Amino acid sequence: MTKYKPTIGLEIHAELKTKTKMFCNSINDPDEVEPNVNVCPVCMAHPGTLPVINKEAVKSVIKVGVALGGKIASFTEFDRKNYFYPDIPKGYQISQYAYPIVSGGALNGVSITRIHLEEDTAKSSHDSEYSLVDFNRAGVPLMELVTEPVIHSAEEAGAFARELQLLLRYLGVSEANMEKGEMRVEVNISVSKNDVFGTKVEIKNINSFRSAERGIEYEIKRQTELLELGQKVIQETRGWDEMRQVTFSQRIKETSDDYRYFPDPDLPKLKLDEVPEFDVELIKSELPELPPERRAKYISLGLKKDDANMYTNQTSIGDFMDGVLLFTNNENEIKIASNYISSDLVGLFKDGEVPNKIEIDYERFVELVRMIIDGKLSSRGAKEVLRIMYEKGGIPQDIAEENSLIQVSDIDSLGKIVGIIIDENKDAVDDYRSGKEASLRFLVGQGMKLSKGSADPAMLEKMIRERLQN
Repeated sequence: MTKYKPTIGLEIHAELKTKTKMFCNSINDPDEVEPNVNVCPVCMAHPGTLPVINKEAVKSVIKVGVALGGKIASFTEFDRKNYFYPDIPKGYQISQYAYPIVSGGALNGVSITRIHLEEDTAKSSHDSEYSLVDFNRAGVPLMELVTEPVIHSAEEAGAFARELQLLLRYLGVSEANMEKGEMRVEVNISVSKNDVFGTKVEIKNINSFRSAERGIEYEIKRQTELLELGQKVIQETRGWDEMRQVTFSQRIKETSDDYRYFPDPDLPKLKLDEVPEFDVELIKSELPELPPERRAKYISLGLKKDDANMYTNQTSIGDFMDGVLLFTNNENEIKIASNYISSDLVGLFKDGEVPNKIEIDYERFVELVRMIIDGKLSSRGAKEVLRIMYEKGGIPQDIAEENSLIQVSDIDSLGKIVGIIIDENKDAVDDYRSGKEASLRFLVGQGMKLSKGSADPAMLEKMIRERLQN
């Protein structure tokens, strides 16, 4: 089969986390389960009503643009995008066409074409006999980001979408939960033998990052097989069937001319650089530490890449790590701390669910790490102290003493333990002396059991070996 090169561009919509909708004061609540309660004459398009721009929504898009290094427009306006679906109460959608708020920028090495603002549609649900429309979502502020067609694999597309979701959450502008429809990914994909773009096909109905990746993989295969058979790829919109894991034709792809865009006469033109709250330098100064910066910080500390990704993606775990870093800058302490956080602490989360805040005192945790390094606690003892600290709090030294977890390393105490296990395990002693090295591990295990885990295993092994060689 001839090698074909896929070219992919993404269109990603994200509902913005504002108190009210884009052009009215109806509540923006994605968790509302009662249909058609967060509505008003404006978002229901009653005659004579006029829209008013949500300033916070505009600022949110500017914030995203600044974080991505895009160019913020000095002038922008809203347009009417005309089409007739039951979920569009006005018969048109207020969107942006010629003058988006953000142009350019990049994320994960992928160049961005534009970011603009529009209103969301209502939500349709279908039964075998009828369809219902819930207008709670109609008019919710919706950010649309369009990438350049510079992505060439499903994996790259998925990585971009996941990183964008993370960024939106860090900025606090959107929860971007795909399962709730707060973030939607649409894929434009073509294949060709050279750098000339092939015929573009759009995939919709994608409800997860994994579905986006599978849809891309399927569509690459479908288009390649058509071209290999000498057939043509039709420019169209296709849906993704999650059950069958295939795309299916929905409609012939519209062009911008089909939507008859024109500036909305009911909304004012916006000169963004004249609004104090939209000042780019001010917004830049308000940005939090962003995911790429946070990830790079952990890597620079010598932490494993997987751990750095965990701390970046799971913000409460990352916040705990950052709290620990306030009390130590010692490279070894930081690595030991990270090892216990990423494995043992995470293992204590109930049902694997990450809590919003980890209730362990940062300084006490560093004290625990230093006890481990100083040999006061065995690995088993440290895990038990950590469990108690996580469940009840407390000072690690006190917890270790109260639970007899301080590691025994003095010669006299260990000597007594060694004497007992040698006397009580004659067969294992004979096996070791006859060359069976595994018997030594058994004897060390018996010593750890006798000491209730408090013995220094390395020193215990050394003393047993020396005693049996005499």
